[in-house]
Amino acid sequence: MNTEYEFMPEAEDKIVYIRAVEVADLPKDVQEQAMGIERLYAVHDANGTRLALVKDRNMAFILARQHDLAPVTVH
Repeated sequence: MNTEYEFMPEAEDKIVYIRAVEVADLPKDVQEQAMGIERLYAVHDANGTRLALVKDRNMAFILARQHDLAPVTVH
C-alpha cells in the first residue's frame, strides 16, 4: 500500500510564537494598562501579528494551547 498522506496539513497555521516584551516599548495606552508591570509576554502568529499580551510566560503558553495552537519560544 503506497498512499500519499498529507501529515498535519495546517500545522504551520497553528504555530504561535511567545516572546517577552518590555512594557516601555509598547504604546502609551498599553503601558497605562500594565499597572506597574515591566515585562509582558506577547503571542504572535507566523506572520508576526500580535494576537495577545499576557502577564507571564506560563499564561501565554496556556492561552495558546487553549486555542489549539502550538506555542514556541522566541529568544
